[in-house]
Amino acid sequence: MAEFTLPKNSRITGKGRVHKAPAGAQRVKSFKIYRYDPDTGENPRYDTFEIDLDDCGPMVLDALIKIKAEHDPSLTFRRSCREGICGSCSMNMDGKNGLACTTAIEDIKGELRITPLPAMDVIKDLVPDFTHFYAQYASVKPWLQTVTPPPAGKERLQSPEDRAKLDGLYECILCACCSTSCPSYWWNSDKFLGPAILLQAYRFLADSRDEMTGERLDELEDPFRLYRCHTIMNCANACPKGLSPAKAIAEIKKMEVERII
Repeated sequence: MAEFTLPKNSRITGKGRVHKAPAGAQRVKSFKIYRYDPDTGENPRYDTFEIDLDDCGPMVLDALIKIKAEHDPSLTFRRSCREGICGSCSMNMDGKNGLACTTAIEDIKGELRITPLPAMDVIKDLVPDFTHFYAQYASVKPWLQTVTPPPAGKERLQSPEDRAKLDGLYECILCACCSTSCPSYWWNSDKFLGPAILLQAYRFLADSRDEMTGERLDELEDPFRLYRCHTIMNCANACPKGLSPAKAIAEIKKMEVERII
């Protein structure tokens, strides 16, 4: 499990607030939540919310929605599908990155500390700035590139065997849990593409319909863009979809070597 690193633009110096559970609550859970609002000019802080679990859904996202609805409407976080598909509610819970909508409260013992994804600038509270992450994604041209004309009257086909090569790649939801668990990405995110983006790059390198393999490998052949990965496997540990970005990165390195030999 990766040690938590504070967001780039953050330090905890402000005094937090405590919101107590209702009188008579039997099963109380404390949620210690990172708070930061640049508009106020105040320093970041942790606020503590005591929640009655008998009056709350089972997932961390349920608790956050309850806190926002009943305790503090200014609490800011991203969420959408609540099914582990969109990746919007990625955050750090109890020191590990994950999706709030698929993380069960009962799986985390004691006080539950919630912070934004590590090593990213924070827009507000639990909302990190994905601008750079999405720019890196666009840089690998995540779409099929071809030079031959499409077959007349039909789509480009591939065999079931070639299609199977994309399993474990296409399922990525770009939640950034893996990249923000990677120390190399913490230190070199300006130049290292990180696990999520490299997995996406390999998804198109592995696609039999794509015809720009050489050009894609040329773009990745760089001391930092690809080779800052040291295979410590934090990315595979953090992925909420059970994917292995480290394996995809190893396959890219293998392709780089094979085209030279």
